[in-house]
Formats: sequence, structure tokens, C-alpha cells
Amino acid sequence: MSNDKNKAEKQEENEIEELDEETLFVVSQTFKALSDPTRIRLLHLLCEREMSVNQIADTLELRQSTVSHQLRFLKNLRLVKYRRAGTTLFYSHDDKHVIDLLQQTINHALHH
Repeated sequence: MSNDKNKAEKQEENEIEELDEETLFVVSQTFKALSDPTRIRLLHLLCEREMSVNQIADTLELRQSTVSHQLRFLKNLRLVKYRRAGTTLFYSHDDKHVIDLLQQTINHALHH
């Protein structure tokens, strides 16, 4: 019986599909986004609540242009989204999976 089980496990391992180029690119870009301290701070802040560019800039003590640049990068990866209220854009996180990954990584770092 265990021999049949080993055969089945080996067959499953052989059936694992390679990642396609698009998936590899998106994964690498997501990790690139999470490799920058400013973007980590920004995403961590947006875990708590939605905020305008000015609120983010004030809270993180960054220039508005820096915040806008980073938000554009994160928006292109669909990691943040925005809603418009009059002339103000309010940003929030857009991908719970990435936020969970960020939180787990923060917890890991705090654990050591």
C-alpha cells in the first residue's frame, strides 16, 4: 500500500505546472513593490484606513510628489485603489492577499 502511495505522490509532483511568464512577472513585481521601505510604510498605513495623498504625506512625513509616485506604482500593480470625493482621491489597499503577506512578514520580523 505504501508503495502505491509513494507512486501517487511522485505522480502529483510531476503534474505540478510551471508558472507562466505573466504570473512570474506579476509575482516578481509584487515582491519588488514590497522591497521598498516607503511602499511598505504606505501599504501598512493603508491597512488601517483609507487616506488622501495629503493625509498620507503628512502622516509619513513625505513630500506629496513622493507619495503620488509610490501610489501610482502600487495602483498599477492593483495593490491600492482609490475613490474620488469631489476633487480629492482617497486611497485604500486593493489586495487582501498582499496585505496578509505584508502583515505576516511584519509579524515574522517582530518575532525575532
